[in-house]
Amino acid sequence: MKTKNLMLTAAISLSLATVMSSCSKKEGCTDLLAENYDRDAETDDGSCEYAPEPENPAVNFPSITVSGNITTNTVWSKDKIVTLSGRIVVEAPAELTIEAGTVIKGLSGTGANASVLIVGVGAKIHATGTASEPIIFTSENDQIVPGQIVSPNLSIINKGLWGGIIILGEAPISPSTGTTDEIEGIPVGTIGTTFGGTNPTDNSGEFQYCSIRHGGIILNGGNEINGLTLGGVGSNTSIDHVEIYAGLDDGIECFGGSVNISSAVVVKIDDDSYDVDQAYSGTISNFMAIISPTVDGDAFEIDGPEGSSNNGGLFTFDKGLIIGNSNAANNDYVVFKSQAQGTLQNIHFTGFNSAAKVKVNGSVAYGNYSATTPSLNIVNNTFNVASVTGLFDSDQANPDATIFEGANTIAAGITNGFDITQFSGWSLASQTGQYKN
Repeated sequence: MKTKNLMLTAAISLSLATVMSSCSKKEGCTDLLAENYDRDAETDDGSCEYAPEPENPAVNFPSITVSGNITTNTVWSKDKIVTLSGRIVVEAPAELTIEAGTVIKGLSGTGANASVLIVGVGAKIHATGTASEPIIFTSENDQIVPGQIVSPNLSIINKGLWGGIIILGEAPISPSTGTTDEIEGIPVGTIGTTFGGTNPTDNSGEFQYCSIRHGGIILNGGNEINGLTLGGVGSNTSIDHVEIYAGLDDGIECFGGSVNISSAVVVKIDDDSYDVDQAYSGTISNFMAIISPTVDGDAFEIDGPEGSSNNGGLFTFDKGLIIGNSNAANNDYVVFKSQAQGTLQNIHFTGFNSAAKVKVNGSVAYGNYSATTPSLNIVNNTFNVASVTGLFDSDQANPDATIFEGANTIAAGITNGFDITQFSGWSLASQTGQYKN
């Protein structure tokens, strides 16, 4: 009897030991991202160790903070990061010079108090970057330092982190009343921000090899700070090799004026890539846009004069490449509205959603397009589609699409003289593979 009890006790003890052993799980670090991750550990014991965060190179880089208006001639150099705190207006007759390779960062802000650099009427900017040392405007959250082109931490998804750049002049515009206007996105009455005049050759300076990144502020419907806003800027102003990258609103918007722009690229912004208003009369040539998959805007939004004064406002877009995104179902090739007048020519469109259209809306815009001697021309453009039939659209009854179909063709590749090499190296678009040469 005692022997049986001893055997039963031993069996129970062995069974309990087995159960306890099976319930005991190996402890250790279970986080795959930890340096001491234990692949055999079943429960985490809090022992995980991690590599230190990469050092932010901008922390120890010399910097200056700019707040308030600029009223005397000023130079920003590449040996210091320049931080914009709030709305900065360069007041006439002051001139702001920015050396090649300089990095300017806008502090975060909301609404009309967002950080924005404004070159007021009568003032000048001399922002002359180079192909090897572009001038970079970006957010305070960007860890980039002078000498770098690619951000260590921000990407194409980071948008609306600060305001943008506004340049204003005294070239003719066509507002709804009078000959001058207040630029959108800025409180009415702000010094230097009433733009427009009678001098088509007005000179606001130079803006060359400049990359504007992660900006754009939407105040309310139709009232925004874009990547680059040009209001009444005259033809003696030099603007070329400009990039708008990951903006929240329009890429480049021209309110009247006669400035010419060349080699501009707008990359995956969240509204219209190129927007023209108030009888803009300049030429934008050798330009590119890369459409975001989430954008609700269009490659182009074109308006004409708002008032009775035309001021010779016949825009020209010439030699461009527009790379659409088939996942963006709500964007169109171009929308002409109001009294749109000018020429869209030698542009290659590719990669768009099948629902995309070329739209000429409004009776005046459609009349400008369909007239015997049209003041609105859509000619010599190529579309990478099976057929141009069905691309034309208008809100007018029985619109005639034969004009469009006879003046534009299909093509798989670029045949219009567009030079994509102008964006190589200096642009973030080329550095991050947003397109291929």
